[in-house]
Amino acid sequence: MSDALPPQNPIPATLANSLARPSPRVQINPGVFFSAAGLIAVIVGLTAFFPSDAQAIFGVIQTWIIKNASWFYILTVALVLILTVYCMVSRFGDIKLGLDHSEPEYSNTTWFAMLFCAGMGIGLMFFGVAEPLMHTLDPPQGDANTVTAAREAMRITFFHWGLHAWAIYALVALILAFFAFRHGLPLTLRSALYPLIGERIYGPIGHAVDTFAIIGTVFGIATSLGFGVLQINSGLHHLLPQIPIATMVQVVLILITTVLATASAASGLDKGIRRLSELNMILAVLFMAYVFCMGPTVFLLQAYVQNTGAYLSEIVSKTFNLYAYEPTDWLGGWTLFYWGWWLSWSPFVGMFIARVSRGRSIREFIAGVIFVPAGFTFLWMTVFGDTAIHLYLYDGISALGETVKTDNSLALFALLQQLPLAQVTSAVAVLMVIIFFVTSADSGALVIDMLASGGKDNTPVWQRIFWSLVIGIVAIVLLLADGLSALQTATIASALPFSIVLLAAAWGLLRALKIDLTKRGTRFQTYLAPPPGNAPENWRQRLRTIINFPSRSDVLSFIQGTVKPAAEEVATELRKRQYEVQVTTGDDGRVRLEVMHGSEIDFIYEVRLRTYAQPSFTVQATQDHADEDAHYCRAEVHLQEGGQNYDIVGWSKSAVISDILDQYERHLHFLHLVR
Repeated sequence: MSDALPPQNPIPATLANSLARPSPRVQINPGVFFSAAGLIAVIVGLTAFFPSDAQAIFGVIQTWIIKNASWFYILTVALVLILTVYCMVSRFGDIKLGLDHSEPEYSNTTWFAMLFCAGMGIGLMFFGVAEPLMHTLDPPQGDANTVTAAREAMRITFFHWGLHAWAIYALVALILAFFAFRHGLPLTLRSALYPLIGERIYGPIGHAVDTFAIIGTVFGIATSLGFGVLQINSGLHHLLPQIPIATMVQVVLILITTVLATASAASGLDKGIRRLSELNMILAVLFMAYVFCMGPTVFLLQAYVQNTGAYLSEIVSKTFNLYAYEPTDWLGGWTLFYWGWWLSWSPFVGMFIARVSRGRSIREFIAGVIFVPAGFTFLWMTVFGDTAIHLYLYDGISALGETVKTDNSLALFALLQQLPLAQVTSAVAVLMVIIFFVTSADSGALVIDMLASGGKDNTPVWQRIFWSLVIGIVAIVLLLADGLSALQTATIASALPFSIVLLAAAWGLLRALKIDLTKRGTRFQTYLAPPPGNAPENWRQRLRTIINFPSRSDVLSFIQGTVKPAAEEVATELRKRQYEVQVTTGDDGRVRLEVMHGSEIDFIYEVRLRTYAQPSFTVQATQDHADEDAHYCRAEVHLQEGGQNYDIVGWSKSAVISDILDQYERHLHFLHLVR
């Protein structure tokens, strides 16, 4: 295992050439693309032609896991939650998922909408009413159809859809985003293994990991799409009885969903996926607000507070509860099913969350990914679940319970039937389910395309269209061949090997974060900016530099006339001592000094021109009539970790050399600490 952080661009030359200069019309990693496509065809064929045999085989595997490895699932998910919270509250939380000067790509609202819709939006539509009622009708312990059973039903629902689920997604996304955005590794699942196997992630092991992730994502989304059209079909039949609940209707629905998802995927992340996510988030809030106002409002407010408190007070005992002293099949049918499902979906959802989270600190990232969606999920489950429970237990509407027992895909529509404007709200619910499925499918196509293309997200449109169509075709074939249950069972069973990989990758992440934190400490240790000159009487010159707001041409002249000669002098001296050093100049005027250290982490010192709006309080701005468009420039130092947010304009060449040596000395001290 490597004891240091990955270098800035660790891709071997042969692979870098093949990935960096692809054909304009094709940007794929052939070893992953063709392996995944071939294996998907084989697995679908076997499952389609031999569904009973496949279901029997996968069923045996899942039964063995539930009987013998349930403790490992429970322990894994507990460790994942503990680890993510630790990363948030510890000093690791200050580290950015990207270079030090990077900023978030999306606003908080857009970010929440995209990760929520990709994470579990469709599940809330399906289980928001059904699961609380199902636990009330059939609790793991105690009598059914009682107030005690209803209270426990909401606690269990919160437990299954709360912090644990989002912690799994957050940890996978954290691992991927940290190594991709901060250390230049590809944004694919293979990068999670870098702390464990180093450069071998670019070989057969890495190809196998990405292929596994593609297969799991395709089958996970396809099986969800296949089962999800049952709810859409049920909703349409509820609205328009002339539309039958039939296989061919469901095939047509999959085709429509696939076409919409393909169009969204083709338009890219910033157009299709982003806009659909924002639209569905608005609809979800309005939809929930309607049920909240039309339902037992005061009861829902009381229940939300009580449910949340009960969840938090019992989170430890429920997390580790295996019913060891009261053996029951309920655990395998519910908690282990959910843990396996979240784990099996985490490569897909984690990669998507990582893709939209560049520039956020680890603390902000974990808080946003775990606590905000969990809080919204708790509110959703309370509004829909407790409304259904209130109607069933207190208002005597037993038809809700009968509907859940008969067909839980109708549970939401049965609830809406008890409220005003049932036809309108049911139509909105069907629309939301469709949009949730489209966002899952198109974000899945985006993630699969990134996995198959070595982490690129600016690939040709045909590649995203291809994977979107593959998802739809797989769902249709399995639906017609009655193979969806077999693939769902297999997808959940795949969570066992992946959980082992996840724990190993998490251990590697902790080591990498510790090293990163060590380097941050050495960079900011006893830092004092050098004066612009060497003599003490130059304080007046230093004051002029501080209060001056130089133009772009002034800063470019300083970088070329002072910084570049200083870097070249240092480079010349290091070359005399047999170091490999290069000084380069960018098109934007930046100057970069790079000292290569072989297998160790290279040293990079770069000065870039940055433009800012001029402060309104300055004399110069007042003389310019406080022009709002007035700007000034700075020559800022950037290291491998990103911008250091200090300006060196006006420094003498000797002062710049002194700063280079100070930063290089800190870098060497860091290399000493991590050995």
